[in-house]
Amino acid sequence: MSWFVLFVAGLFEVAWAIGLEYSDGLSKPIPTGGTILALVISMVLLAKAIRDLPIGTAYAVWTGIGAVGTATLGIVLFDEPATGARLLFISVIVFGIVGLHLVSGGH
Repeated sequence: MSWFVLFVAGLFEVAWAIGLEYSDGLSKPIPTGGTILALVISMVLLAKAIRDLPIGTAYAVWTGIGAVGTATLGIVLFDEPATGARLLFISVIVFGIVGLHLVSGGH
């Protein structure tokens, strides 16, 4: 269950990171409120996940999910470049997340 909670925490990390773009530097009230809410949910879920998971592993996976999700949505939503090198290194992060899950006995 902790791995699922950590995964959802990572999704909320993506939400708040993308929310930063939509909030225009936290100057738009509604996107700013959503960004702050997503940040709080992400942190609360991360805190819950580390009750059962090692902090180093949980933090690396959480930030990895956030990095992959945010970079992917940057490409899709904001026309950021999708170069071969960029996609390669995003995939390296994905392999790192999967590897940490496998060596940590994740189910």
